[in-house]
Amino acid sequence: MAVFINNYSDLLLSVKFPYSLENIDKIKTINGRKWIQSDKIWCIPNNKESVNNLKKLFGKDKLVFIDNLMEDYNEEILASVKNQLNLRNYSTKTIKAYLNHIKRFFQFCSKDFKEINNDDVKSYLLKHIDDGKSSVYIDQAISALGFLFKEVYNTIDFKFDIKRPKRERKLPNILSKEDVANIILAIDNLKHRALIMLIYSAGLRVSEAAKIKIEDIDSKRNLIYIRSAKGKKDRYTILSKAALEILKQYFKKYKPTIWLFEGQNREDHITERTIQRIFENAAFKAGIRKKVTVHTLRHSFATHLLENGIDLRYIQELLGHESSTTTEIYTHVSEKDFSRIQSPLDRIMSDRVFL
Repeated sequence: MAVFINNYSDLLLSVKFPYSLENIDKIKTINGRKWIQSDKIWCIPNNKESVNNLKKLFGKDKLVFIDNLMEDYNEEILASVKNQLNLRNYSTKTIKAYLNHIKRFFQFCSKDFKEINNDDVKSYLLKHIDDGKSSVYIDQAISALGFLFKEVYNTIDFKFDIKRPKRERKLPNILSKEDVANIILAIDNLKHRALIMLIYSAGLRVSEAAKIKIEDIDSKRNLIYIRSAKGKKDRYTILSKAALEILKQYFKKYKPTIWLFEGQNREDHITERTIQRIFENAAFKAGIRKKVTVHTLRHSFATHLLENGIDLRYIQELLGHESSTTTEIYTHVSEKDFSRIQSPLDRIMSDRVFL
C-alpha cells in the first residue's frame, strides 16, 4: 500500500491512500486534518509535524512524495546540489531528475545526513528494485546519489561504492511507413500537421522540435540547425522537401516571428506537452492502438532510414548520438536484413508436398 502526498495549497498537503476504515481512523488522528468534499480528498497541515505523524501512522516506507513536494529540512542540501549541477552545465531535465531522486532518498532515510552509509543507499535502491523500477531508473538514482556524496559533500567520511545494474535491452516500438502516413493524414490543423511532419522527417526529440527558431531552418541547404540538444551539443539534421513545402504553407498562414512553432503567447515556443497531445490525438484518430509516443516518430525515422540502406554512421550523426552503440539498437528492429532471410520451414515446404 502506498500513501501519496502532494501540495494542495500553501497551507495544506493532500493525502491519497486505499480506502479502508482503518486508514480513515489513522488520518483522523492528525491535528488540523480535513476532508475536502469537492475534490474527495483528505488534507493535512503543510508542516513537518504532520508529515512525521504520517510516517508514524502509515510507515515511512509507504509514503510517496509527489515530485514537486520538498520538505523544508532538506532545502539547504538540495539547493547546494542544484547550484553544483548548474555550475557544471547539466541540462534542466537532468537537474530535475537528480533532485527528485535525492528528495525521495531523504524521504526514505531518516538518518542524520552525516550518518548515512552505503547500506542505506543499497536499501533504498533495493526497495525500488522490489517495486519494479527499471534499470534505467535505478542507474539514474545511483548517478544522482553519487553526485550528492562525491561532488557536493565529498568531505564526509563515506566512500560511495555502489555497482550499477545491468541494463535491460528493450527494443523501441516502431511505426510502419503506412502508420506514419495515416497519422499525418489524420491531422487537419495545418500547424499541427507541419509540426508532426517535421519531427518525423528529421528525427527530432520533442524538446528539440519545441525550441526550433525560424533562423534554424536552412532552406537553401535543406538542413535544420538543432541548438543545445541532449548533452548540450549542437548539430545539423536533414530538412525534407515535403516538410519544407508544408512549412511554407504554414508560414504563409501563421506568420511566426521568432519560434518556428509558437505557444499561446507568441513570444513563447510551443510546450512539449502540447506536442505530445497533438501526436496522441492523431495516433488515436489514425487507429494506432499499440503504445506509442511522439518519440516513436524519432525511432521510426532512424529505422526507416536503415531499411532504406542509409549507413548507420550517418544516422548516428542525424540523431545526435554520442555513441554508435545507442544507434545500433535500430539494427534489431529493422526489417531490411530479415526480409532476405528465408526460414528453413519455407525451404522444407517448397521442396516437399504435405498431404
